[in-house]
Amino acid sequence: MKHAYGVGIVLLLALGLFSAPASAQSGQTGSRPNVQLKPNYPNPFNPTTRIPFVLGEALFQDGRNVVVSMKIYDQLHRLVAVPSALNHPNGNGSALDKLAYAAPGEFEAYWDGTDRFGKKVASGLYFARLEVNGERSQPIKLIVAN
Repeated sequence: MKHAYGVGIVLLLALGLFSAPASAQSGQTGSRPNVQLKPNYPNPFNPTTRIPFVLGEALFQDGRNVVVSMKIYDQLHRLVAVPSALNHPNGNGSALDKLAYAAPGEFEAYWDGTDRFGKKVASGLYFARLEVNGERSQPIKLIVAN
């Protein structure tokens, strides 16, 4: 009976129906509280979603640009897609892969629900991970509902 209860909790966590503590969901990188990956919206989504993230002022104190990447992975940790940056100086639609940001603020990535080859992904659970100056955030869950 205890085993069934444990399995049930794991399934609820995986489906996002039961939440982990807020501190575990912050999406902040290791020692960098000035980076935050926020939950995507809408979630579940079909066919597109936006993924907000925050780059805090402390990242820019030395006057250098901050290098940002975001990647989407499947449940087996295989790379599925690289979302596009919205409102980036390089223009909308730039792949969010090693893009330089010159100032702090709230930003967004856009994912159209397709893989790296332009094929629509299957319904299911995916994960987004933000990388800032080489440090990776905790992933967030994205649910595709085709």
